[in-house]
Amino acid sequence: MSQYQPPDYYLLDELIGEEYRLIRDSVRQWVNRALLPIIEDYAQRAEFPRQLLPGMAELGLFGPTIPQEHGGGGLDYLAYGLMMQELERGDSGIRSTASVQGSLVMYPIYTYGSEEQKAIYLPRLASGALMGCFGLTEPNHGSDPAGMLTHFDDAGDHVILNGSKMWISNAPFADIAIVWAKNPDGQVQGLIVERGMEGFSTPETHNKWSLRASATGELVFDQVRVPKTNILPGITGMRGPLSCLNQARYGIAWGALGAAMDCYDTAVRYAKERQQFGRPIGSFQLQQKKLAEMLTEITKGQLLVWRLALLKNEDRATPAQISMAKRNSVATALQVAREARQVLGAMGITGDYPIMRHMMNLESVVTYEGTHDIHLLITGMDITGFNAFG
Repeated sequence: MSQYQPPDYYLLDELIGEEYRLIRDSVRQWVNRALLPIIEDYAQRAEFPRQLLPGMAELGLFGPTIPQEHGGGGLDYLAYGLMMQELERGDSGIRSTASVQGSLVMYPIYTYGSEEQKAIYLPRLASGALMGCFGLTEPNHGSDPAGMLTHFDDAGDHVILNGSKMWISNAPFADIAIVWAKNPDGQVQGLIVERGMEGFSTPETHNKWSLRASATGELVFDQVRVPKTNILPGITGMRGPLSCLNQARYGIAWGALGAAMDCYDTAVRYAKERQQFGRPIGSFQLQQKKLAEMLTEITKGQLLVWRLALLKNEDRATPAQISMAKRNSVATALQVAREARQVLGAMGITGDYPIMRHMMNLESVVTYEGTHDIHLLITGMDITGFNAFG
Protein backbone atom coordinates (compact mmCIF):
# COMPACT_ATOMS: atom_id res chain seq x y z
CA MET A 1 0.00 0.00 0.00
CA SER A 2 1.49 3.35 -1.04
CA GLN A 3 1.93 5.91 1.73
CA TYR A 4 2.41 8.72 -0.77
CA GLN A 5 1.23 12.15 0.38
CA PRO A 6 1.57 14.58 -2.54
CA PRO A 7 2.92 18.01 -1.63
CA ASP A 8 0.38 20.79 -2.27
CA TYR A 9 1.70 23.68 -0.22
CA TYR A 10 -0.12 26.37 -2.18
CA LEU A 11 -3.41 24.43 -2.39
CA LEU A 12 -3.34 23.92 -6.14
CA ASP A 13 -6.04 21.28 -5.78
CA GLU A 14 -8.44 24.19 -5.30
CA LEU A 15 -7.36 25.64 -8.64
CA ILE A 16 -7.68 22.50 -10.72
CA GLY A 17 -11.19 21.46 -9.71
CA GLU A 18 -12.89 18.15 -8.93
CA GLU A 19 -13.05 16.77 -12.49
CA TYR A 20 -9.31 17.07 -12.92
CA ARG A 21 -8.64 15.64 -9.48
CA LEU A 22 -10.67 12.55 -10.42
CA ILE A 23 -8.61 12.07 -13.59
CA ARG A 24 -5.36 12.52 -11.68
CA ASP A 25 -6.43 10.24 -8.85
CA SER A 26 -7.43 7.44 -11.22
CA VAL A 27 -3.89 7.43 -12.62
CA ARG A 28 -2.45 7.70 -9.11
CA GLN A 29 -4.39 4.65 -7.98
CA TRP A 30 -3.30 2.67 -11.03
CA VAL A 31 0.33 3.60 -10.40
CA ASN A 32 -0.01 2.50 -6.78
CA ARG A 33 -1.71 -0.77 -7.72
CA ALA A 34 -0.04 -1.87 -10.96
CA LEU A 35 3.28 -0.05 -11.32
CA LEU A 36 4.88 0.51 -7.91
CA PRO A 37 4.83 -3.15 -6.80
CA ILE A 38 6.93 -4.24 -9.81
CA ILE A 39 8.95 -1.25 -11.00
CA GLU A 40 12.04 -1.71 -8.81
CA ASP A 41 12.42 -5.31 -9.96
CA TYR A 42 12.07 -4.40 -13.64
CA ALA A 43 14.51 -1.49 -13.27
CA GLN A 44 17.07 -3.75 -11.60
CA ARG A 45 16.67 -6.26 -14.44
CA ALA A 46 16.71 -3.52 -17.11
CA GLU A 47 13.48 -4.85 -18.59
CA PHE A 48 10.35 -3.06 -19.80
CA PRO A 49 7.13 -4.33 -18.14
CA ARG A 50 5.06 -4.83 -21.27
CA GLN A 51 2.15 -6.23 -19.27
CA LEU A 52 1.38 -2.64 -18.18
CA LEU A 53 0.43 -1.53 -21.70
CA PRO A 54 -3.23 -2.70 -21.68
CA GLY A 55 -3.85 -0.96 -18.37
CA MET A 56 -2.25 2.23 -19.64
CA ALA A 57 -4.47 2.14 -22.72
CA GLU A 58 -7.57 1.48 -20.63
CA LEU A 59 -6.76 4.53 -18.48
CA GLY A 60 -6.54 6.68 -21.62
CA LEU A 61 -2.84 7.37 -21.22
CA PHE A 62 -2.23 6.96 -24.96
CA GLY A 63 -3.22 10.14 -26.75
CA PRO A 64 -5.42 11.72 -24.06
CA THR A 65 -5.63 15.03 -25.97
CA ILE A 66 -6.51 13.38 -29.31
CA PRO A 67 -10.26 13.84 -30.08
CA GLN A 68 -12.55 10.98 -29.16
CA GLU A 69 -13.67 10.43 -32.75
CA HIS A 70 -10.11 9.28 -33.48
CA GLY A 71 -9.94 7.04 -30.43
CA GLY A 72 -8.27 9.51 -28.05
CA GLY A 73 -9.48 10.83 -24.73
CA GLY A 74 -10.60 14.27 -25.90
CA LEU A 75 -9.08 15.80 -22.77
CA ASP A 76 -7.37 19.16 -22.38
CA TYR A 77 -3.77 19.91 -21.49
CA LEU A 78 -4.32 20.35 -17.77
CA ALA A 79 -5.70 16.82 -17.58
CA TYR A 80 -2.83 15.55 -19.72
CA GLY A 81 -0.25 17.23 -17.49
CA LEU A 82 -1.72 15.77 -14.32
CA MET A 83 -1.74 12.31 -15.89
CA MET A 84 1.94 12.58 -16.83
CA GLN A 85 2.78 13.88 -13.34
CA GLU A 86 1.31 10.80 -11.74
CA LEU A 87 2.83 8.43 -14.27
CA GLU A 88 6.34 9.79 -13.76
CA ARG A 89 5.82 9.73 -10.02
CA GLY A 90 5.87 5.99 -10.70
CA ASP A 91 8.73 5.96 -13.21
CA SER A 92 10.16 8.24 -15.90
CA GLY A 93 10.54 5.35 -18.33
CA ILE A 94 6.88 4.38 -18.12
CA ARG A 95 5.88 8.02 -18.62
CA SER A 96 8.23 8.12 -21.62
CA THR A 97 6.32 5.25 -23.19
CA ALA A 98 3.06 7.16 -22.87
CA SER A 99 4.60 10.45 -24.03
CA VAL A 100 6.05 8.86 -27.15
CA GLN A 101 2.77 7.16 -28.02
CA GLY A 102 0.64 10.29 -27.56
CA SER A 103 2.86 13.27 -28.31
CA LEU A 104 5.33 11.86 -30.81
CA VAL A 105 3.30 9.25 -32.71
CA MET A 106 -0.42 10.00 -32.45
CA TYR A 107 -0.01 13.79 -32.47
CA PRO A 108 1.85 14.00 -35.82
CA ILE A 109 -0.55 11.52 -37.44
CA TYR A 110 -3.53 13.52 -36.17
CA THR A 111 -2.01 16.91 -37.03
CA TYR A 112 -0.20 16.17 -40.30
CA GLY A 113 -1.62 12.85 -41.48
CA SER A 114 -4.21 12.14 -44.16
CA GLU A 115 -7.75 11.14 -43.22
CA GLU A 116 -6.90 7.60 -44.29
CA GLN A 117 -3.81 7.53 -42.06
CA LYS A 118 -5.82 8.82 -39.11
CA ALA A 119 -8.48 6.16 -39.59
CA ILE A 120 -5.95 3.34 -39.98
CA TYR A 121 -3.62 4.15 -37.11
CA LEU A 122 -5.09 6.42 -34.42
CA PRO A 123 -7.76 4.14 -32.91
CA ARG A 124 -5.34 1.22 -32.73
CA LEU A 125 -2.63 3.39 -31.18
CA ALA A 126 -5.08 4.72 -28.60
CA SER A 127 -6.15 1.20 -27.64
CA GLY A 128 -2.58 -0.06 -27.41
CA ALA A 129 -3.19 -2.55 -30.21
CA LEU A 130 -0.35 -0.74 -31.99
CA MET A 131 2.63 0.81 -30.26
CA GLY A 132 4.79 3.45 -31.88
CA CYS A 133 8.11 5.25 -31.68
CA PHE A 134 9.55 8.52 -33.03
CA GLY A 135 12.73 8.70 -35.10
CA LEU A 136 14.51 12.06 -35.17
CA THR A 137 17.85 11.82 -33.30
CA GLU A 138 20.75 10.32 -35.24
CA PRO A 139 24.23 9.12 -34.18
CA ASN A 140 25.80 12.42 -35.30
CA HIS A 141 22.80 14.75 -35.06
CA GLY A 142 21.15 15.28 -31.69
CA SER A 143 20.75 18.94 -30.79
CA ASP A 144 21.15 19.76 -34.51
CA PRO A 145 18.48 17.52 -36.05
CA ALA A 146 18.29 19.60 -39.25
CA GLY A 147 21.65 18.08 -40.20
CA MET A 148 20.12 14.60 -40.38
CA LEU A 149 21.44 12.17 -42.96
CA THR A 150 18.45 9.82 -43.11
CA HIS A 151 16.78 10.34 -46.49
CA PHE A 152 14.45 8.81 -49.03
CA ASP A 153 14.41 8.70 -52.82
CA ASP A 154 11.46 8.53 -55.19
CA ALA A 155 10.79 5.12 -56.72
CA GLY A 156 7.37 5.34 -58.35
CA ASP A 157 4.50 4.45 -56.03
CA HIS A 158 6.90 4.13 -53.09
CA VAL A 159 10.12 5.66 -51.76
CA ILE A 160 13.42 4.05 -50.72
CA LEU A 161 14.45 5.01 -47.17
CA ASN A 162 18.05 4.82 -45.94
CA GLY A 163 19.70 5.93 -42.71
CA SER A 164 19.53 5.34 -38.98
CA LYS A 165 18.19 6.83 -35.76
CA MET A 166 19.28 6.18 -32.20
CA TRP A 167 18.20 6.67 -28.56
CA ILE A 168 14.65 5.80 -29.62
CA SER A 169 12.22 4.99 -26.78
CA ASN A 170 9.85 2.09 -27.52
CA ALA A 171 11.87 1.10 -30.62
CA PRO A 172 12.47 -2.56 -29.68
CA PHE A 173 8.75 -3.37 -29.50
CA ALA A 174 7.15 -0.63 -31.63
CA ASP A 175 4.83 -1.70 -34.44
CA ILE A 176 5.27 1.58 -36.31
CA ALA A 177 7.80 4.40 -36.35
CA ILE A 178 7.23 8.04 -37.23
CA VAL A 179 10.49 8.72 -39.04
CA TRP A 180 11.72 12.16 -40.05
CA ALA A 181 13.93 12.07 -43.13
CA LYS A 182 14.99 14.31 -45.99
CA ASN A 183 12.98 14.00 -49.18
CA PRO A 184 14.55 14.22 -52.69
CA ASP A 185 14.35 18.03 -52.43
CA GLY A 186 16.29 18.04 -49.15
CA GLN A 187 13.20 18.96 -47.10
CA VAL A 188 12.41 17.10 -43.88
CA GLN A 189 9.26 14.98 -44.06
CA GLY A 190 7.62 12.39 -41.84
CA LEU A 191 6.94 8.80 -42.86
CA ILE A 192 5.09 5.98 -41.15
CA VAL A 193 7.39 2.98 -41.25
CA GLU A 194 5.89 -0.36 -40.23
CA ARG A 195 7.61 -3.28 -38.56
CA GLY A 196 8.06 -6.04 -41.07
CA MET A 197 9.09 -3.79 -43.95
CA GLU A 198 12.15 -5.37 -45.49
CA GLY A 199 15.38 -3.66 -44.46
CA PHE A 200 13.88 -2.10 -41.29
CA SER A 201 15.38 -3.26 -37.98
CA THR A 202 15.30 -2.03 -34.36
CA PRO A 203 18.33 -3.27 -32.39
CA GLU A 204 17.96 -2.70 -28.65
CA THR A 205 20.30 -0.44 -26.66
CA HIS A 206 21.78 -2.22 -23.63
CA ASN A 207 23.96 -1.31 -20.63
CA LYS A 208 21.98 1.79 -19.65
CA TRP A 209 22.28 3.19 -16.13
CA SER A 210 19.19 5.32 -16.75
CA LEU A 211 15.61 4.58 -17.84
CA ARG A 212 16.34 0.93 -17.16
CA ALA A 213 12.64 -0.03 -17.19
CA SER A 214 12.20 1.62 -20.59
CA ALA A 215 12.95 -0.08 -23.91
CA THR A 216 15.44 1.95 -25.97
CA GLY A 217 16.84 1.10 -29.37
CA GLU A 218 17.96 2.16 -32.81
CA LEU A 219 16.04 2.42 -36.06
CA VAL A 220 18.03 1.15 -39.04
CA PHE A 221 16.80 1.62 -42.62
CA ASP A 222 18.55 -0.31 -45.36
CA GLN A 223 16.80 0.24 -48.70
CA VAL A 224 13.38 0.17 -47.03
CA ARG A 225 10.45 0.40 -49.48
CA VAL A 226 7.82 2.69 -47.96
CA PRO A 227 4.53 3.32 -49.83
CA LYS A 228 3.97 6.97 -50.67
CA THR A 229 0.63 6.67 -48.88
CA ASN A 230 2.69 6.41 -45.67
CA ILE A 231 4.20 9.89 -46.06
CA LEU A 232 2.61 12.50 -43.76
CA PRO A 233 1.22 15.00 -46.29
CA GLY A 234 0.51 17.93 -44.00
CA ILE A 235 3.97 19.33 -43.27
CA THR A 236 7.49 19.71 -44.65
CA GLY A 237 10.49 21.19 -42.87
CA MET A 238 11.68 21.08 -39.28
CA ARG A 239 8.49 22.67 -37.97
CA GLY A 240 6.89 19.22 -38.11
CA PRO A 241 9.16 17.31 -35.73
CA LEU A 242 9.73 20.38 -33.54
CA SER A 243 5.99 20.79 -33.00
CA CYS A 244 5.88 17.18 -31.81
CA LEU A 245 8.77 17.84 -29.43
CA ASN A 246 6.84 20.77 -27.96
CA GLN A 247 4.00 18.39 -27.12
CA ALA A 248 6.41 15.97 -25.47
CA ARG A 249 8.30 18.70 -23.61
CA TYR A 250 5.05 19.94 -22.14
CA GLY A 251 4.34 16.47 -20.74
CA ILE A 252 7.87 16.25 -19.34
CA ALA A 253 7.43 19.59 -17.55
CA TRP A 254 4.62 18.00 -15.56
CA GLY A 255 6.11 14.53 -15.36
CA ALA A 256 9.47 15.51 -13.90
CA LEU A 257 7.69 17.28 -11.06
CA GLY A 258 5.96 14.00 -10.29
CA ALA A 259 9.35 12.36 -9.80
CA ALA A 260 10.41 15.28 -7.59
CA MET A 261 7.23 15.00 -5.52
CA ASP A 262 7.85 11.29 -4.94
CA CYS A 263 11.44 11.90 -3.83
CA TYR A 264 10.36 14.70 -1.49
CA ASP A 265 7.57 12.63 0.06
CA THR A 266 9.95 9.73 0.62
CA ALA A 267 12.47 12.04 2.31
CA VAL A 268 9.84 13.62 4.59
CA ARG A 269 8.59 10.26 5.84
CA TYR A 270 12.13 8.98 6.35
CA ALA A 271 13.20 12.14 8.22
CA LYS A 272 10.31 11.74 10.64
CA GLU A 273 11.04 8.07 11.32
CA ARG A 274 14.84 7.77 11.24
CA GLN A 275 16.41 8.25 14.68
CA GLN A 276 19.95 9.52 15.30
CA PHE A 277 21.40 10.97 18.49
CA GLY A 278 18.19 9.97 20.24
CA ARG A 279 15.78 11.96 18.08
CA PRO A 280 14.26 11.96 14.56
CA ILE A 281 16.67 13.39 11.99
CA GLY A 282 13.85 15.65 10.82
CA SER A 283 14.29 17.63 14.04
CA PHE A 284 17.76 18.80 12.97
CA GLN A 285 18.16 22.14 11.22
CA LEU A 286 20.09 20.94 8.20
CA GLN A 287 17.50 18.27 7.37
CA GLN A 288 14.71 20.80 7.73
CA LYS A 289 16.61 23.14 5.41
CA LYS A 290 16.80 20.42 2.76
CA LEU A 291 13.10 19.61 3.04
CA ALA A 292 12.01 23.26 3.05
CA GLU A 293 14.06 24.04 -0.05
CA MET A 294 12.75 20.95 -1.83
CA LEU A 295 9.16 21.94 -1.12
CA THR A 296 9.78 25.54 -2.19
CA GLU A 297 11.18 24.52 -5.58
CA ILE A 298 8.45 21.93 -6.16
CA THR A 299 5.78 24.53 -5.35
CA LYS A 300 7.30 27.04 -7.76
CA GLY A 301 7.36 24.36 -10.44
CA GLN A 302 3.74 23.40 -9.79
CA LEU A 303 2.61 26.98 -10.27
CA LEU A 304 4.65 27.28 -13.46
CA VAL A 305 3.19 24.20 -15.14
CA TRP A 306 -0.34 25.00 -13.96
CA ARG A 307 -0.17 28.39 -15.66
CA LEU A 308 1.43 26.81 -18.73
CA ALA A 309 -1.50 24.36 -18.94
CA LEU A 310 -3.98 27.22 -19.05
CA LEU A 311 -1.98 28.94 -21.79
CA LYS A 312 -1.75 25.67 -23.72
CA ASN A 313 -5.51 25.19 -23.50
CA GLU A 314 -5.94 28.68 -24.98
CA ASP A 315 -3.38 27.89 -27.71
CA ARG A 316 -1.21 30.71 -26.36
CA ALA A 317 1.73 28.74 -24.96
CA THR A 318 4.88 29.51 -26.94
CA PRO A 319 7.65 26.99 -27.61
CA ALA A 320 9.98 29.14 -25.49
CA GLN A 321 7.56 29.02 -22.54
CA ILE A 322 7.40 25.24 -22.85
CA SER A 323 11.20 25.09 -22.98
CA MET A 324 11.47 27.13 -19.78
CA ALA A 325 9.05 24.84 -17.97
CA LYS A 326 10.74 21.63 -19.18
CA ARG A 327 14.16 22.89 -18.16
CA ASN A 328 12.99 24.17 -14.77
CA SER A 329 11.04 21.05 -13.85
CA VAL A 330 13.84 18.63 -14.68
CA ALA A 331 16.48 20.75 -12.93
CA THR A 332 14.21 20.96 -9.88
CA ALA A 333 13.60 17.22 -9.92
CA LEU A 334 17.30 16.40 -10.17
CA GLN A 335 18.14 18.70 -7.27
CA VAL A 336 15.30 17.33 -5.15
CA ALA A 337 16.37 13.75 -5.90
CA ARG A 338 19.97 14.46 -4.90
CA GLU A 339 18.97 16.21 -1.67
CA ALA A 340 16.44 13.51 -0.83
CA ARG A 341 19.11 10.84 -1.36
CA GLN A 342 21.26 12.60 1.22
CA VAL A 343 18.41 12.69 3.73
CA LEU A 344 18.18 8.92 3.42
CA GLY A 345 21.92 8.43 3.74
CA ALA A 346 23.13 5.04 2.56
CA MET A 347 19.56 3.73 2.34
CA GLY A 348 19.00 6.22 -0.47
CA ILE A 349 21.05 4.19 -2.93
CA THR A 350 19.07 0.98 -2.48
CA GLY A 351 16.05 -0.28 -4.37
CA ASP A 352 14.10 -0.28 -1.10
CA TYR A 353 13.37 3.36 -1.91
CA PRO A 354 12.67 5.00 -5.30
CA ILE A 355 15.08 7.92 -5.06
CA MET A 356 18.17 6.53 -6.80
CA ARG A 357 16.02 5.13 -9.62
CA HIS A 358 14.38 8.53 -10.10
CA MET A 359 17.78 10.24 -10.01
CA MET A 360 19.24 7.97 -12.67
CA ASN A 361 16.14 8.32 -14.84
CA LEU A 362 16.22 12.09 -14.61
CA GLU A 363 19.76 12.11 -15.99
CA SER A 364 18.16 11.04 -19.27
CA VAL A 365 15.16 13.32 -18.96
CA VAL A 366 17.47 16.35 -18.57
CA THR A 367 18.98 15.47 -21.96
CA TYR A 368 16.17 14.16 -24.16
CA GLU A 369 13.60 16.33 -25.96
CA GLY A 370 16.19 19.12 -25.90
CA THR A 371 19.11 19.29 -23.50
CA HIS A 372 19.27 21.52 -20.42
CA ASP A 373 21.62 23.92 -22.23
CA ILE A 374 19.62 24.00 -25.48
CA HIS A 375 16.48 25.02 -23.60
CA LEU A 376 18.46 27.78 -21.92
CA LEU A 377 19.51 29.07 -25.36
CA ILE A 378 15.90 28.90 -26.58
CA THR A 379 14.93 31.17 -23.71
CA GLY A 380 17.92 33.41 -24.38
CA MET A 381 17.00 33.78 -28.04
CA ASP A 382 13.42 34.62 -27.04
CA ILE A 383 14.70 37.35 -24.73
CA THR A 384 17.27 38.93 -27.04
CA GLY A 385 16.21 37.98 -30.56
CA PHE A 386 19.74 36.67 -31.22
CA ASN A 387 20.34 33.05 -32.25
CA ALA A 388 23.26 31.66 -30.23
CA PHE A 389 23.05 28.10 -31.59
CA GLY A 390 25.50 28.37 -34.46
